[in-house]
Amino acid sequence: MKARLLAPVLTAVLLGAGAVPAFAHGGPGGDDEGRDGGSFAASPYLSSHGSRFTLAILLPVPGNQVDGSGRATVVLNSDDTAQVTVDARGLLDRAPHAMHIHVKGSGECPDADAATLHNGHPAISTTDGLPAYGPIGTSLTTSGDTSPASALAVDRFPSTGTFHYSRTIQLTTDVAQQVRADNAVVVVHGIDYNHNGRYDSVLGPSELNPALPQEATAPALCGPLD
Repeated sequence: MKARLLAPVLTAVLLGAGAVPAFAHGGPGGDDEGRDGGSFAASPYLSSHGSRFTLAILLPVPGNQVDGSGRATVVLNSDDTAQVTVDARGLLDRAPHAMHIHVKGSGECPDADAATLHNGHPAISTTDGLPAYGPIGTSLTTSGDTSPASALAVDRFPSTGTFHYSRTIQLTTDVAQQVRADNAVVVVHGIDYNHNGRYDSVLGPSELNPALPQEATAPALCGPLD
């Protein structure tokens, strides 16, 4: 079942009946303000000033041996500024986790059948998932540039297994249109496929940058913004 189909059910679980899981904070998280312990409470921006509130339930990418989970929100204003939050847990600790808003795919997360062999192992790489979530529209860096040019700026992404990220950024008109059209997907990258506590060459080199291992750039968590 696709993540988009699961999202309404999980949203009801997370935001309704008081079932609100908490996330601990760790590592660099951007311009954090007003932290409340990381609870998944409904956003106060939901009905203010005509802002559009979108939510993504972040689920493990099938076959990539990820046990984590998370949630992302984007509060998009009429001037295309966006307050973005990402909460994640269960990822590889002491390792950078690139995060992006992907656009112009089918607005979904990849199914298990998107996997191909990487160094002899079935897994879903970033490029394997492109038909589902599309290319990078915005890099969710902790500081500085947020364009696709910063897609692998590993020193400006969260670097802990559990983190809270919050930053207000300016989206391009193109990306903002995709968010409003429900065709944007949040992807958190970086997996520990063989569970040895580090990014290594078990899946070979990354097709995005052969100087990096595939584990460092493969998608870990994914969720459509709805």
